[in-house]
Amino acid sequence: MSSPTDPSSSAVPYSPGEVLALISSGAAATRADIARITGLARSTVSQRVDALIAHGFVDEDNADGGSTGGRPPRRLQLRTEEHAVAGVDLGASHCRVALMDVGGAMLATREDPLSIADGPDVVLRHVERTMHTLLGEAGREAGTLRSIGVGVPGPVEFSTGRPVDPPIMPGWHQYPIPEFFVAGFGVRALVDNDVNVMALGEQRRAFPDTRFLLYLKVGTGIGCGIIADGRLHRGARGCAGDIGHIRVGDKEEECRCGNSGCLEAVAGGAALAGRLAGLGLEAASGSDVVRLVKSGNREAVRMVREAGRAVGEVLAGLVNFFNPDTVVVGGALAAVHDQLLAGVREAVYRRSHPLATHVLRIEPSRTGENAAAVGAGILAIEHALSPAQVDGQLARAMA
Repeated sequence: MSSPTDPSSSAVPYSPGEVLALISSGAAATRADIARITGLARSTVSQRVDALIAHGFVDEDNADGGSTGGRPPRRLQLRTEEHAVAGVDLGASHCRVALMDVGGAMLATREDPLSIADGPDVVLRHVERTMHTLLGEAGREAGTLRSIGVGVPGPVEFSTGRPVDPPIMPGWHQYPIPEFFVAGFGVRALVDNDVNVMALGEQRRAFPDTRFLLYLKVGTGIGCGIIADGRLHRGARGCAGDIGHIRVGDKEEECRCGNSGCLEAVAGGAALAGRLAGLGLEAASGSDVVRLVKSGNREAVRMVREAGRAVGEVLAGLVNFFNPDTVVVGGALAAVHDQLLAGVREAVYRRSHPLATHVLRIEPSRTGENAAAVGAGILAIEHALSPAQVDGQLARAMA
């Protein structure tokens, strides 16, 4: 997406969509601000702003906008009442949907137990029903929905929104998720790997001033979302950050991918639960590992700290290579972050270059269990408010 002050996304310098980007980002609060930033003539600014007001994107009030004399300028602000988005977090065993306005305010949320292995028809029909329920709770018509963001627990080709050989999503390979939502709601759906939307949500909501961030999801599996220079980095085909299958030292644990010694097989929640179950403890998932740690079980505490060291060993290489200023650890095992992060920090600071760790902070997630739903919602907002999308809507409305 083009930046608010980069006119390259349109043949017309500072199109209405780009003017809206200035307003929604807070860079401009008045028509005079827009004229100063863009260099456009006042008549052109008025033309752009009037079009945005007429089509319900912007409100203009008479509050004091910082005038130093004479009539105070009228302030411009994003109109949110008629524009909503949905963020959908599909996990291995849950579905969380967040309805938000385009200003980022949460309107309604709901989480239900739901197995991703039930297949796309069952899961997406459930999502569709939930979205209608939330729209009703928020008093919004379905026609106010502008875009949908979806995070799924598997590899996704972002350009098409289709999962590609997702190991825990039987029946989802190449399923046209965006087309399902176009048929049901008539709007664009953007589909991404869950850890990518978690990284986006964390950076935008909790660390907005951070330009280089790594988000580690340590749950049943292990993945990494990458924010590079303020933008989500997906790689050439959308599978950047798949660190769960990097080999760890001389470990030989068998992984579901067919290899051995993968980080996920050594430190993932499912792997830890399996080893604890082998000791006679009641553990079938990462959530059970968390429960045992919180109850003070010494074996569980030891395993989680060792898992942290294994994660830290891989992370140290990423820190040396990518040089982030912030690493955020989320996912199911982050619920016991005192033990997990102790191991992570120990390995990272021992194995990384001093310059790479000079200002590095390693912290637990601040958005917590809502990270993926919020991040998917932000993905939808950024699409709905993109200059190209806004300009297209105005062009269709005036045709």
